[in-house]
Amino acid sequence: MFLKRVVITGIGTINPLGNNVKEFSLNLDKGISGATLIDRFDTSLFKTKFACEVPGYMPVNFGFDRKEERKIDRFTQFALISTAEAVENANIDLEKCDMRRIGVIIGSGIGGLESVNSEIMDYVEGQPPRFSPFLIPKIIINMAAGEISMKYGFRGPNFATSSACATSSHAICVACGIIELGKADIMVAGGSEAPIIVPAVGGFNSSHALSTNNEEYKTASRPFDKTRDGFVMGEGAGTLILEEYEHAVNRGAKIYAEIIGCGMTADAYHITAPHPEGLGAQEAMIAALEDANIAPKDVDYINVHGTSTPIGDVIELKAVQEVFKESAYNLNISSTKSMTGHLLGAAGVVESIACIHAIDSGIVPPTINHKVADEDIDAKLNLTLNEAQSRDVNIAMSNNFGFGGQNSCLIFKKVK
Repeated sequence: MFLKRVVITGIGTINPLGNNVKEFSLNLDKGISGATLIDRFDTSLFKTKFACEVPGYMPVNFGFDRKEERKIDRFTQFALISTAEAVENANIDLEKCDMRRIGVIIGSGIGGLESVNSEIMDYVEGQPPRFSPFLIPKIIINMAAGEISMKYGFRGPNFATSSACATSSHAICVACGIIELGKADIMVAGGSEAPIIVPAVGGFNSSHALSTNNEEYKTASRPFDKTRDGFVMGEGAGTLILEEYEHAVNRGAKIYAEIIGCGMTADAYHITAPHPEGLGAQEAMIAALEDANIAPKDVDYINVHGTSTPIGDVIELKAVQEVFKESAYNLNISSTKSMTGHLLGAAGVVESIACIHAIDSGIVPPTINHKVADEDIDAKLNLTLNEAQSRDVNIAMSNNFGFGGQNSCLIFKKVK
């Protein structure tokens, strides 16, 4: 069966490093940390008192009036903001499009948990049992995709993915497949997350997943460093406009990259821990390479999952070495979570944007905050430590692995 080619013609994001793609890209190249002390709630009783927040976020600054703010959870607001940039960036004349052939897949790991928390707290603190009529639409994960379709009139396939940290990578994989099969011309794909709230921070603290390095919070997200002690939570959203290649060419669209490979697997092992041999991660990378019909030596850069957890970082790098063999030493590898923190369900798409930026600019973003080498990590690997590196990136890979053992791998290629 002949599959159609899928390219990226629009990009948008809001995340701890910027309110748009330009700001994000500049801060990536500079190696800026997005970590700050949490000011959204009192953290005095929490083990972790910091996160990577979207700086100074106020809904009114992005066109949401008070009425809209009460109706739409923060994670959906983020999704609408990143999508507005992506749609504008793609320069699509929507009046000339068949809206039945434009779909939306926007995922989230935990959806509107902030709204759930707020309403429950009002109830237990003695307020009358009067819940907002918008509570359910605010919390359900598919509402971000729904709001986007209603804003623009997109009537193609519309739903959400939810697979923890692999969520938005899965959204991109599935959206890509829909276009490959000829079932849509354009797909809006990505993810959004707003988890910097009491139950999320408390829950991840209880599972010992978050860094508790409050004294050095600015540099606490330190993938591959021997002193790493957990991930730093982040928030935000990212959106890609995926388009069938001929459709994009015919309208004269700017093409940022082509999606040439998708791999999706499961560890089938543990609810939170990765497979000790990185089996699922290996199989996801192998599946993506086979889908792309390329060899490991063809890949220039891998944006690894690299969460800054003691176990996960080592296992992932060993999985990379198992798949890439000697070619692993010719790669640039980096974890941009060292700067953005871990955006959970939005991580995959934001890191895909980092890969696209590397392809477009020839600058590989760094893994910052590295000071102490870990003897369990091969010192010969180029982990792009502390400073960005110049490189002609023709093919880039992005890895994302979620709780539940759900793995996703994407491969992007420069279109010449």
